Amino acid sequence: MAAADTPSATTLRRRDLCSRGIRLARKMRSDVADLLDIYVERQGLDASVSVAAVEGVPAAAAEHWSEQTGTQRLLDNLAAYRAFRALLAQMLEEQREQLGDADAALGRALAAVLLQVSAFAYHLEELLELESRRPPGDDGDGPPAPPRLSLFEQKLRGLGVLRELAQWAVRSVRDLRQLARPGPGPSSAPGVAEGQ
Repeated sequence: MAAADTPSATTLRRRDLCSRGIRLARKMRSDVADLLDIYVERQGLDASVSVAAVEGVPAAAAEHWSEQTGTQRLLDNLAAYRAFRALLAQMLEEQREQLGDADAALGRALAAVLLQVSAFAYHLEELLELESRRPPGDDGDGPPAPPRLSLFEQKLRGLGVLRELAQWAVRSVRDLRQLARPGPGPSSAPGVAEGQ
C-alpha cells in the first residue's frame, strides 16, 4: 500500500474517538428516552405538552449544519453538553429537594444521565485536543441561574432540558460521523473557510 493511502496516526485516533463517541451518544440517547418516560410519569406531566426553548441551551437544530467546520461542530457540541451538565445537576438538586429519597429511581436515572453527559463533554475535549485545538475554558457556571420557578415551571423546564438533550444526542452522532469521514481534517468544510 502506498504511503499516501495509509491513514496517519492522528486520522486513526480521530476515527477511534469518533467511533467511541458515537457509541456513547447512542447510549445516552437511549437512556435519555427512558429517563423522559420516567420523568413524565413521576412528575405527572402529559408527554405531548409543548415546552418553550430552555434558556442557556443551544438548540440542536443548526440552520447551516452542512456548512459548519468540524471544529465548529465540536465546539457547539461541547458548549451544549457543558450547559446540560449544569442544568441536569440543577434538576437533580431540585428533584432531591422536592421528593427527597421518595423517588430514588428518578434520582438514579438523572444522576446516570448527568454522568454520561460529563463523560461525553470530556470526550469532546479529547477530540478538540487531538485537532490541536485547545477546548475553551469551562467556567463551571453553565447557563445563568433561572429566576425562581414554581414547581410546575421547574417540571416543564426539566422536560424541555431532557427533550433537547435527546435531540443533541442525535445531532452528536451525526456530527461525529461527519468528523470520522476520510478526507481533509475536521476543521475544513466544502466552500467554508475556517473562522466563518
